[in-house]
Amino acid sequence: MSASLSTSLSHGLSGVTQAARALAREGAGALSFEHPWLLVVLAPVVGAIVYGALRDRRPPTLRLARGDDAALLPTGLGVRARRLARALASVAAVLCAVAVAQPVVPGEPDPALTEGIDIVVALDVSGSMRAADFRPQDRLFVAKDVIATHVLSRPRDRVGLVVFAGEAFTQTPLTHDRALVKTVLDGVRTGVIQDGTAIGDGLALAVARLETSKAKTKTVILLTDGDNNAGELAPETATELAKEIGVKVYPILVGRGGRVPFPDGVDIFGQPRFVTVEMPVNPALLKTIAQATGGAFFQATDKQSLETSFQKILESLDKSALDGSPPVRRRLPLSPLLLLPALAAFAAALLLRHTRASTVP
Repeated sequence: MSASLSTSLSHGLSGVTQAARALAREGAGALSFEHPWLLVVLAPVVGAIVYGALRDRRPPTLRLARGDDAALLPTGLGVRARRLARALASVAAVLCAVAVAQPVVPGEPDPALTEGIDIVVALDVSGSMRAADFRPQDRLFVAKDVIATHVLSRPRDRVGLVVFAGEAFTQTPLTHDRALVKTVLDGVRTGVIQDGTAIGDGLALAVARLETSKAKTKTVILLTDGDNNAGELAPETATELAKEIGVKVYPILVGRGGRVPFPDGVDIFGQPRFVTVEMPVNPALLKTIAQATGGAFFQATDKQSLETSFQKILESLDKSALDGSPPVRRRLPLSPLLLLPALAAFAAALLLRHTRASTVP
């Protein structure tokens, strides 16, 4: 319990120190308020408090025949204590009013506050994604796992999901709702839509999801394991659409071409049975798409290389988002810096009002 309290106090003091340094560095001109309207609302109230505190309230005294002689009498210690207590109470009221309006000052540039990136993942769900050359299961299982681990762990980015085989469908639009995208992604499987590999349709639909995006960095991560052999739009046409609206495409060829193991039911003992199937690929097409849109091409032959591909893509996107952008600065609250002296002034006022000297006229 004491350790937790100590940690909280340490964080609090650190925040106050940072705010004080920022105010000293930036000057009063950089000061702004989260709720400036409260200053207007509270001004009459604080004014009344200050007026009431500073108004002279002397205790009853005997009248003297000669007023000019009375003026020559020294002010008593009790009177001075009461006046000081009223002044301190006024200072505390003003500081509290300003603190309630939540003044802030810009801190150091914070890369973590950089505007997020809009990413649409276009995922191939054709039958060939069941090829068993990836572990622990097949290509689609591993691709979904890596997407969830790397893309859905980025809270500042908006993510959308498009799936394609012989046709293409939007599964989720661009959203910050990671739970929604994860739920939908978990349910993605092969064999639901017409089979084939419509790379052009899948890419074009992913690009369309980004058409109204205002993000500086708009990206499609295209995962496929084959060559374009279905759909209505040619991949070249989809590539031109991406170029027109400034979308970078990062194609990832999942798996290797040639002969790969493919599931073929179970044997008489209930164990999975595999046959060797020829898998056509077209890395040249994917490289052309990447080069034309300013992206990069990757090939992954196992889970580790697929994770490495995602890491490199996301690192590249982060650098792109930072390049040429004005630094985003965290707003440091100054309220604690005002409340501490306000509390001290109020405590001192109470102490002065209850000392023996202040009760003597």
